Amino acid sequence: MSAAMANEGHPTPDTQAGFPQTHWTVVLVARQVGSPQGDAALEKLCRSYWPPLYAFVRRRGHSPQEAQDLTQEFFAQILKGNGLAKTSPEKGRFRSFLLAVLKHFLVNEWHRGQCLKRGGGQVAISLDAELVEARYQVEPIETATPESVFERHWAFTVLDQTMDHLREEYASAGKSDLFDLLKETLSGQKQTTPRAELAAHCGISVGAVDVAVHRLRRRYGELLREEIARTVSQPGEVEEEIRHLKAVLGRS
Repeated sequence: MSAAMANEGHPTPDTQAGFPQTHWTVVLVARQVGSPQGDAALEKLCRSYWPPLYAFVRRRGHSPQEAQDLTQEFFAQILKGNGLAKTSPEKGRFRSFLLAVLKHFLVNEWHRGQCLKRGGGQVAISLDAELVEARYQVEPIETATPESVFERHWAFTVLDQTMDHLREEYASAGKSDLFDLLKETLSGQKQTTPRAELAAHCGISVGAVDVAVHRLRRRYGELLREEIARTVSQPGEVEEEIRHLKAVLGRS
């Protein structure tokens, strides 16, 4: 999957209208005590963005089991409001905020010498640990720092979220089969199924395939920008985050 698709279409979120609700908005709303909507939104956010946190904990030397337990406990603390009281979007990118809070949490856990048990955080987040652990295992561990591992897995998560949104859009339009056939064209790799073969599978002309691929790539770029926009506090920060994501993926 290539971040280069972000250049397709160049839709820049408007400062006033069109700028999507950000993850910061979710966090700030969740700070309000007794806000069921905020709590639900924050829990959904945790479910979506736990992979880079898990990967960071793993690179800090914890076993898969320990990393799962610590990540669960971290979420429990977040969902209970701990660590959010002094939160402010002006303090940086959402990814930077999460990493800083996680580091603080790990220091506290180290000093407490607490032996966590699965589910000890009282709030269980469903973690597909096998998939993320498999991705973690291919890291160049000999040269990777916990921070660089976090950044790569953050980038992967952003791309995964974007692809999920794109898949859902095509499914809603009754075009799941078309998406499944054309999604490989988003990889940025030169070796993909020839257009003529795709046309035969889709039952359309090669020209129609080219149009469909162009639309897919353009929409992917739009959704990627929207996903990144949710992780920053100002529209002007989107381009900088896209450059950062490309740089991180370029080092993968």
